[in-house]
Amino acid sequence: MTGHEDGRALSPAANSGGDQWNHNIHYARQLLGLIPEGAQDALDVGCGDGWLVREMRQRVGHVVGIDTDAFSILAARAIGEIDGIEYLQGDLVAWPFEPASFDFVTAVASLHHLDEKTALTRMAQLLRPGGTLGVVGLARTRLPRDLAFDVAGVFATRAHKRTKTYWETPAPKIWPPPHHYGELRRLSATVLPGRRFRRGAMWRYVLTWAKPAT
Repeated sequence: MTGHEDGRALSPAANSGGDQWNHNIHYARQLLGLIPEGAQDALDVGCGDGWLVREMRQRVGHVVGIDTDAFSILAARAIGEIDGIEYLQGDLVAWPFEPASFDFVTAVASLHHLDEKTALTRMAQLLRPGGTLGVVGLARTRLPRDLAFDVAGVFATRAHKRTKTYWETPAPKIWPPPHHYGELRRLSATVLPGRRFRRGAMWRYVLTWAKPAT
């Protein structure tokens, strides 16, 4: 195990094919089933150590992971060079991607690190016609309205931890997220007409959107 100048240790990356588990991995696995048939290029926004990038590479010929955090990109590259994978340290909005460059775009626990409206707009722009966007996001709860979800999340988390190895990502975290679930529902519907927004029990939502083919 090696270290980084900010004190974080480079530890083995999460293996989504094994028993390592956390809330992000739990919901992000669902996104893999959304990859369009024949997809050639994919992008993971806020890729962290790249575990989802590597999973997508098994289904897509070329996958790009982008993250502003230098440590996360270092950890991703430390896994070793894999044909068809690129890791970029940079900002999604500022990076000079060409419009319509990707068939599949994901963002797992990273959207709330950005201006959410701007980021969703940018990700939609980067999708090719017929492409798919998949987001696993965080939002704030409101009590007592969301109490049932919070209680369900506690019990569901305990059940998973009994049978799986909980993995804590060293990636930077922001808490609380800037928006409540209701605000994200409304914002995403405005930016992405026709999107699907589903709230999960364990403090996450899953947003999916298919870009019109024409």
